[in-house]
Amino acid sequence: MKTKVFVDGQEGTTGLQIFERLAARADIEVIQIDFALRKDTAARAACLNAADIAFLCLPDDAAKQSAALVTNPRTCVIDASTAHRVAEGWTYGVPELGASYREAIRSSKRIANPGCHATAFALAVRPLVQRGLVPADFALSCFSLTGYSGGGKKMIADYEQNPPAKLRSPRPYALALMHKHLPEMRVHTGLERAPIFNPIVAGFYQGLTVTVPLALSDLPAAPSPQALHHALTETYAGEKFVRVLPFGDEGVLDGGFFDVQACNGTNRCDLAVFGHAEQAVVMARLDNLGKGASGAAIQCMNLHLGLAEDLGLTA
Repeated sequence: MKTKVFVDGQEGTTGLQIFERLAARADIEVIQIDFALRKDTAARAACLNAADIAFLCLPDDAAKQSAALVTNPRTCVIDASTAHRVAEGWTYGVPELGASYREAIRSSKRIANPGCHATAFALAVRPLVQRGLVPADFALSCFSLTGYSGGGKKMIADYEQNPPAKLRSPRPYALALMHKHLPEMRVHTGLERAPIFNPIVAGFYQGLTVTVPLALSDLPAAPSPQALHHALTETYAGEKFVRVLPFGDEGVLDGGFFDVQACNGTNRCDLAVFGHAEQAVVMARLDNLGKGASGAAIQCMNLHLGLAEDLGLTA
């Protein structure tokens, strides 16, 4: 019997990616809603409750409203919005963060799909906090360089339809330091306070790299870059979708440059450590439309259904 799936909000970037990925799978039946009724509450409720898996690809308030419409106890809701990522009763959808996360995704009927910046940051930082290499109360900072597809339809149109000259250069944003991913970046790394986070959008379609700089002598254990690398390597050994790049190997760079788009088209996150005895940077890159959005949602669906996590996904 096929798994019935409904994508509420399939017209958006993430929803469309999920819909297109699932349409090619023989084990999935995608429930379609009449386009004219896509905002009709009763019609949407019927589709949501007929589904085994309901993906919410909506703004936060609309996602909360849709989640409230689900009364079928068998329906698993996977919410791609920011609304439920630190909410009680919802499971955070990054299984690589630990056995408790993976088991919760298997059993939960309410799964919050993570943010793209937050996924990269959490995969890079959580092991270092757990092992005491970075204290939970440490004042971390980080920046993220991302493609413009993460900004949704309007930003995509701005960049692709007669873009002004100002869009040729990278543009820092969220400069009030209140980015919507910050709560999950704190909670799911074990940090006691949110990092200072500076996201930057640039003129390429997809791809994302988060960089966390560390003055090693400021850390109580004064770890070496090699110790940071070892912690990441040991933590993610055996994970299909997390690859820790070799330390000190020039081959991981492209002519000396770190390729922000190297994970595009995959559900993989690459982690790397660079530096010397006094300073290090920990970097995480992923496809913001893959492991940072639709790929992560499908991975969570696969895991919840008891299927291979990589079914329909590329590592």
